[in-house]
Amino acid sequence: SFIGEESVAAGEGSVLTDNPTWIIDPIDGTTNFVHRFPFVAVSIGFVVNKKIEFGIVYSCVEDKMYTARKGKGAFCNGQKLQVSGQQDITKSLLVTELGSNRDPETMKIILSNMERLLSIPIHG
Repeated sequence: SFIGEESVAAGEGSVLTDNPTWIIDPIDGTTNFVHRFPFVAVSIGFVVNKKIEFGIVYSCVEDKMYTARKGKGAFCNGQKLQVSGQQDITKSLLVTELGSNRDPETMKIILSNMERLLSIPIHG
């Protein structure tokens, strides 16, 4: 099976089943792309029994290929990635994305979550 982000965004329905399924977003970061902001990627995931098996993200502008496989780790251009050892959240950088849904109820949830996050004394 295939699920494409662009077709779902256009209103076509899709159902994730237990069948092996490719999930593809050919322009991940559409808003960035439209505004010529250089963080755009092609994102592909493969799911079996509704569980992700592997994913590939190609950051076009940066020419970086991110890959990850369940139980095998994540890589960038073949080099293993790992999370930071930082355990003190006050020394961390918070990065978030607000999404594109401007439905009032959704916005209320997003802003409530942001308020909770911003109350943590983080670097930025």
